[in-house]
Amino acid sequence: MTDFQPKVVVFCCNWCSYAGADLAGTSRLKIKPNFRTIRTMCSGRIEPTFIFHAFARGADGVMIAGCHPGDCHYNSGNYKARRRVSLLQKMLPQLGIEPARLRLEWISASEAKKFQSTVNEFIDQIKELGPLGVGKEVKVS
Repeated sequence: MTDFQPKVVVFCCNWCSYAGADLAGTSRLKIKPNFRTIRTMCSGRIEPTFIFHAFARGADGVMIAGCHPGDCHYNSGNYKARRRVSLLQKMLPQLGIEPARLRLEWISASEAKKFQSTVNEFIDQIKELGPLGVGKEVKVS
């Protein structure tokens, strides 16, 4: 699978993670081009249907990046996102999707380096998993 180029969707909260992604870009940090960013007002705004839709439309991996716990501009949105992702990772194997294809990260506006390293690491992880084969049997550990 050396020629496989994964497609990754990164949902970024407007207040922290999107600013961190912007800082990574303006700082000219090297990030693999296999991802697309979707700006949302809050990580707590990411509905499970958004994630399912991304997978259904060809994403091999989905990352949600939000404010650090305690720093949410909407008070508790990131806690809501954490609960949703935890539940979704338990549900994904039933749909034939490895839980490792969904990731939640806390990235602040000043953490451009963390955004770069996290996205690059996630892309490598998805590349190792291979293309998403929805419906295939998944081993649950």
